Amino acid sequence: MDNSLHVVPADDALLHEYDALATRSYGRRADDVTQLAGHADIRVALRRGRVIAGGLGMLIPQHFGGQPVPSACLGSGCVAPEERGDRLTVRMLAERIRPLQEQGATLATLWTASNGYARRMGWEAPTPVFSWSVTTDALKRDFTPGNFEIEHGLTPAAEELQRRLAPQWNGTLLRPPWWTPHKQNQHNLTTYRFSRPGHGPAGYLLLTTHQHDRHGARLAVHDFWPADNDAASAMLAFLGRHNSRIATVTFHRTSLPPHPLLLHGLHRYGNATAEAWHPWMLRILDLPQAIRQRGWPADLDTTLPIGIEQENGSTHRYVLQISNGTAELQPTTLDSRVRLTRRQATVWYAGGYRSATAARMAGVHATDQQSLTTLIRSTTDHEPWLAEHF
Repeated sequence: MDNSLHVVPADDALLHEYDALATRSYGRRADDVTQLAGHADIRVALRRGRVIAGGLGMLIPQHFGGQPVPSACLGSGCVAPEERGDRLTVRMLAERIRPLQEQGATLATLWTASNGYARRMGWEAPTPVFSWSVTTDALKRDFTPGNFEIEHGLTPAAEELQRRLAPQWNGTLLRPPWWTPHKQNQHNLTTYRFSRPGHGPAGYLLLTTHQHDRHGARLAVHDFWPADNDAASAMLAFLGRHNSRIATVTFHRTSLPPHPLLLHGLHRYGNATAEAWHPWMLRILDLPQAIRQRGWPADLDTTLPIGIEQENGSTHRYVLQISNGTAELQPTTLDSRVRLTRRQATVWYAGGYRSATAARMAGVHATDQQSLTTLIRSTTDHEPWLAEHF
């Protein structure tokens, strides 16, 4: 280890250096570095007094099985270009997670285009991530507005709707109060609420307009939260109303929930295109604790010996006990009936294997089909979706 390298919390002066380094490293301004300084734990690496790497972390719960699980959400990590190639990123990730784990984080999540090193450190992608684009003409033609009133602006009732809908998915954040105002300011977002007459919000979306030098403007949707299919249809029809001046709507990264409404509602498949993005990566820091904190199906009562393969090739044997919506993972000497690597366990935890067949294709080993089916069923009551990008 390089003894001249020190990782420390960033004070105001170091934050300024880190901000300049992030701009140089990314080739653009990384606004989160300064804008989230009051909400994040920021660590920088110093060599001979100079900032050569940095990153921020936030302790924010993520919903799994309907329950919030404390998670270290990492963002804006960077290493000086002249310092790359010496595994400094690996050390920085460990140093950034440590204080958040000491505060109770049992998971760690990040978005990264460099997912190779993340996988080597135990992260895995629970689900593909896409940005969807569709013409406003197609939305106007194929979706009906229904009996919904549309109002401008974010209200406490709309935020409460989001808090009610988020636990229906695996991975969504329990957003702190500052989250949405920060995103609105950062991306110049406008909010529209959708409600049936005399009722509270049944959906809301946050969008912004991007200008294009040659082709006019396009809409980018950052948040899309419908309570039901009719509300989603009304929201898509509203976006279609922009067709007189805007040709295309883009659902920014993970803003569109992973259900088939958009594709199934369009008359022609070519009306929607998908662009793959770098994945949401998840890592379990403390597996027994993460199992205890997660929600589980209330109708499932099972005891299953499982094995978790470690990076050094050894296997830790556990008994997974699920009953009355809770679960425990206890050490055992029993032979495992299902065996997963730590990364495979992460995908299972997030509900990423939608069937036993999908798990087998991913390399999960089982002594019998029923054991594997039982294990996979325990996490598929919610689909994985991280609607927030950071």
